[in-house]
Amino acid sequence: MELHLRSPVSTPTLYSDHTHKRNPPIQCLRLSKRSSCPSTQKELSRILRTEAAVKNIERKANSNKYNNLWPKPVLEALDEAIANNVWENALKIFGLLRKQHWYEPRCQTYAKLFMMLGKCKQPEQAGLLFELMLTDGLKPTVDVYTALVSVYGKSGLFDKAFSTVDDMKSISDCKPDVYTYSILINCCTKFRRYDLIEQVLAEMSYLGIGCNTVIYNNLIDGYGKSELFELMEDSLTDMIESGNCVPDVFTFNSFLGAYGKSGQIDRMEKWYDEFQLMGIKPDLKTFNILIKAYGKATMFEKMGSIMEFMKKRYFTPTVVTYNIVIEVFGKAGKIVKMEEYFRNMKHQGMKPNSITYCSLISAYNKAGNINKVDSILRQVENSDVILDAAFFNCIISAYGRAGDINKMGELFLTMEEKKCVPDHITFATMIQACNALGMTAAAEDLKRRMITTIDHSAMKSFNFPSQSSDEVKKWKTEAIEKLDVMVYTKIFLKFPRKFWLCGPGKEFFINAHDRRGYYTFWQHMENAYPGSNILVVTLTNGESK
Repeated sequence: MELHLRSPVSTPTLYSDHTHKRNPPIQCLRLSKRSSCPSTQKELSRILRTEAAVKNIERKANSNKYNNLWPKPVLEALDEAIANNVWENALKIFGLLRKQHWYEPRCQTYAKLFMMLGKCKQPEQAGLLFELMLTDGLKPTVDVYTALVSVYGKSGLFDKAFSTVDDMKSISDCKPDVYTYSILINCCTKFRRYDLIEQVLAEMSYLGIGCNTVIYNNLIDGYGKSELFELMEDSLTDMIESGNCVPDVFTFNSFLGAYGKSGQIDRMEKWYDEFQLMGIKPDLKTFNILIKAYGKATMFEKMGSIMEFMKKRYFTPTVVTYNIVIEVFGKAGKIVKMEEYFRNMKHQGMKPNSITYCSLISAYNKAGNINKVDSILRQVENSDVILDAAFFNCIISAYGRAGDINKMGELFLTMEEKKCVPDHITFATMIQACNALGMTAAAEDLKRRMITTIDHSAMKSFNFPSQSSDEVKKWKTEAIEKLDVMVYTKIFLKFPRKFWLCGPGKEFFINAHDRRGYYTFWQHMENAYPGSNILVVTLTNGESK
């Protein structure tokens, strides 16, 4: 089966919503330097003042003495922290906001914070924030509960997510709506909890809530990524037969992505034609999916034809497009073609990102060309590219394969300087390189450092390279047997005023009692939520039951 790229004469569906005109009339405007500069300088000055005000608020958020600030900089700083998903700064600024004399609690503010905490997967902080919201005297709305469902769902805590939905159903004016269930279904598909989806759909049917296009697209995308193609196509049939929902470009892309990723090129091309007949227009993401699928199948000629078609139909390739092409040619060992597209990317004025450089380094590493890796590293050092753990893992692996331990150490220190936390892949790469060179002492030191650096969740799935499976099983079993199961309860106490000491080193109190676990651990919430006047006491063992 061939993929038919139809011209706009026979099928207008290849065009985007904008009509492309050839040779548009050019209008020449004479702008005087004197008239343009003041407005530009004024706008630049405003931006700089705003950034300075936001940074000033972030500094003041760590203090307890500012309670009479202007509303605009505080709210702008909070919005920026939420938009950038910097949850720790956002909560500190929110604590500063609550101390202002003009502050009025609003559910909308809490809903935004919950959505941010969901993206950052911080369910514990969301629970504390919800308690704080109740102490502010606010009645949670549908939006707040839905955001809370999102927090628990994105963290994989489905018991709490469903419990929150049950709480919504018990409130007369706060019933879950189609948006609530769409978020719940989306979380289930991402964690591949398809056993819960039928429960959600049955509950929606009982409440008289029908599926919308977003829910169907979530189901189709989830089934497709799990290669459950029969369920994916059944969901499309249900979507069409519902009469209320129409497939769109997201449905289109989910089908192509599912079959393309699994290497079923014929079915991908078949569904491309089917959606074309439905009158659905492909977008830039559609062509990126096709390029990646053909590249993975080493069908480079068809991949090139897609690029040429995009050029003729005025679809401008993006950084994502070039990253896909560079990765494909790099994995195939076609270094010359990869470098050609990398040059084209820069000539088009597009800025390479961390993904671009990772693909280049991986290709050069595979080809054993360490000199090219040095060149890429110099380019990165002279740019403002934001580097992540994946980039450092890639380049550390390249130097490790070349046996350059000193360079690996330098990059590891650079990683720490840039506040980039090494993960288990970083340590595994360095340990493997040290063992290969007979540097057993250095490898053991890295193992100890890894234990103190990586969190417990990452350590659970990591096996030391030098240990056999029986040894790993033994130390894991011994560690589990040493665990002491303890029951504990947290009690939040709200007071009209603060009567305890605050400041550095004064967050926790310990009550030494003859009876074990009798109101032992106390903690004030002033550091996390200034002005809350809340004490938390933790009961353990028998006192907790």
